This record gives sequence, C-alpha cells and structure tokens, in this order.
Amino acid sequence: MNGIRIDAWLWAARFFKTRTLAKKNCDLGRILSNGQAARPAREVRIGDMLRVTTEGGEFEVEVLGVTDLRGPASEAQKLYRETEESRERRLQVAAEKRAAREFEVLPAARPNKRDRRRIIQFRQGL
Repeated sequence: MNGIRIDAWLWAARFFKTRTLAKKNCDLGRILSNGQAARPAREVRIGDMLRVTTEGGEFEVEVLGVTDLRGPASEAQKLYRETEESRERRLQVAAEKRAAREFEVLPAARPNKRDRRRIIQFRQGL
C-alpha cells in the first residue's frame, strides 16, 4: 500500500471518532500536510509530517505507517510519532488551562429564571 486518503488515515489513527469528522476538519483547514492545507482526498505516505488540530490540542506527527482499517488504540499509536515540541506544547497548554481554572469564579447556585433571562439578553446583545 503506497498511500491512503488523509481522512481515512486520521480515522484509523484515532484522531477522530468518525471519518465524517475527519473530512469536516480537513475541509475547515485544521489539517496540514507538509505545511499545506490538506483536502480529504489527499494521499498520506510514510514520512509525511502532519499538523492535526483537535479538541485535545494541536498534534504535530510524522507518519510511520498507513492503513485504512481502524484497530485498537495500541495499534493506532504505531501509525505515527508525535514530535517532542508538539508534546511539550500540548502539556504546557494543559497546565495553563488547569492554572486558569483556579482563578475562575463560579456562581454559588444555579441561575434562577430572572438570571437566565438576563443571560439570554446579554448573549443576544439586546
């Protein structure tokens, strides 16, 4: 197998839960292949560098294997290798998010009906 569609590879490597989500993220420009925006039909080959942006963070990975079969997570992790810079950057962002939560002011109770109406008005810009 020489190359495979990038949306199928992202699904098989377990970056996305469905192939449709992988395709949508490609269309939105959240997947870069060798520095260029990747369309869903672009072929992935061994040695390609991908930048994948998901809810879990931004991953910069090197492709080590290609397959279109989704297997267990232990097998999926063998398809790529994350760079050290990417791993450090993700850990730093996670630490910053944890630190920001300490200073977050949470309300003492759930909003009542009047408060909910004020929240809705505020969000709608009225």
